Amino acid sequence: MSAQVRCTCSRCTIRGLMGPAVITTLGILFLLNELRHGYFSFGHTFPVLLIVIGAILLASALAPMDGHIGAPSAPAPPVAPTPPSPPPNHSNPYSGQGK
Repeated sequence: MSAQVRCTCSRCTIRGLMGPAVITTLGILFLLNELRHGYFSFGHTFPVLLIVIGAILLASALAPMDGHIGAPSAPAPPVAPTPPSPPPNHSNPYSGQGK
């Protein structure tokens, strides 16, 4: 068993319905195809599947995220210390200039 906690906010719950809704819609469309002998062929009814997917995505986008549990973030990698930079050289590199 996994010790990971599942989110139960409305948005995540609705998104969890995507798979069962798609499988159920496909089953109904293929059943209609078989019962009506081609009148409801999948070639004519596949837009229903796209409508179901769009409706679930729309409902998920409009649902509140109250109580959302995000994925645990990975710890940041350690940062190696940078060596100190040498002190700036304020001498004039060009002789005779700036006097």
